[in-house]
Amino acid sequence: MIPFVDLQTQYRSIRDDIRAAVDRVLDGGAYVLGPEVAAFEHEFAAYVETSFAVGVNSGTSALHLALLAAGVGPGDEVVTVPFTFVATVAAIRYTGARPVFVDIDPCTLTMDVTRVESVVTARTKAVIPVHLYGQPADMDPLMALARRRNLVVIEDAAQAHGARYKGRPVGSLGDFGCFSFYPGKNLGAYGEGGMIVTSDPEAAERLRLLRDWGAKEKYHHDMLGYNYRMEGLQGAILRVKLRHLDEWNARRRAAAGLYTLGLKNQPYGLPRTMSYAEPVFHIYAIRTNERDRLRQYLQAEGIHTGIHYPVPVHLQPGYADPAYPAGSVPHAEAAARQVLSLPLYPEITSGHIDTVADALARFAPTGEMAA
Repeated sequence: MIPFVDLQTQYRSIRDDIRAAVDRVLDGGAYVLGPEVAAFEHEFAAYVETSFAVGVNSGTSALHLALLAAGVGPGDEVVTVPFTFVATVAAIRYTGARPVFVDIDPCTLTMDVTRVESVVTARTKAVIPVHLYGQPADMDPLMALARRRNLVVIEDAAQAHGARYKGRPVGSLGDFGCFSFYPGKNLGAYGEGGMIVTSDPEAAERLRLLRDWGAKEKYHHDMLGYNYRMEGLQGAILRVKLRHLDEWNARRRAAAGLYTLGLKNQPYGLPRTMSYAEPVFHIYAIRTNERDRLRQYLQAEGIHTGIHYPVPVHLQPGYADPAYPAGSVPHAEAAARQVLSLPLYPEITSGHIDTVADALARFAPTGEMAA
């Protein structure tokens, strides 16, 4: 059996350091925020080359608070993509703002930034590009537009820890960068966690208040806040794992390269790396019009796969908007029908990759690539 992800093998490779980190927290008794979270914030900000990092309890909370710190609220509009995990759009809704969707680039599956200006109105307050699958969105033209139209840019980097755009870390390019530390991410906690990064000191201070009940001191609340604090245990664990992130990402890129080499003559749409991007391959997704049948075949062969994501957000019942009926965002809808995520994690072996590629060849030795 080839798993889609293997967290146990990674844990065994760093078990002693993880246990020592956990013991530090248990011995010190700082279970919520505390010195380990503060140290991780400092180290993560240095890693992504921003001035500040604010630890929270999930990537969703990171997006929500970044929007609030940007002043987004009822009556505002926020531009984003529908081909993403639902949290991107949920966070916009939490503020009372309206999500405005633009389509994706079919080559990268990230925001087609050439479409953004056409949907900007007097109500548009922010734009959230999503660095989907660890592939950076095309940020320079988006930032130029944002500065011209006075928009806040909040990077959804939940899947892109360590990815770079023209040599710069994603998360540092916009006004805010938001990360998730869900266990399966490139940098994953042993539970939930998230981070907002920024180089604006006033925004960082506002974020710290928002995550902790709006209080500068206990029981004195200066604003409406939330219980979005990062746990001490997660901060300590993530400090250990951050030291290994570059090596793990290098292994992911190597594994992705082996997939691309092994599948280059097969009838599947493969991920493309743009000239501006250094992706980190949180997901290696191929495209095929026979996605569901292929997934069943691979499961029978002992190969586990995933689908990220089978229904675009604008077609989810809980997020329906009459302005976005079926067919209104065609590239996102096509991707949702076609993408299939193959097993990929730092510890995957070349033998496993060969096995997956051979199974894909047996399933579809001829045919046309997905659009």
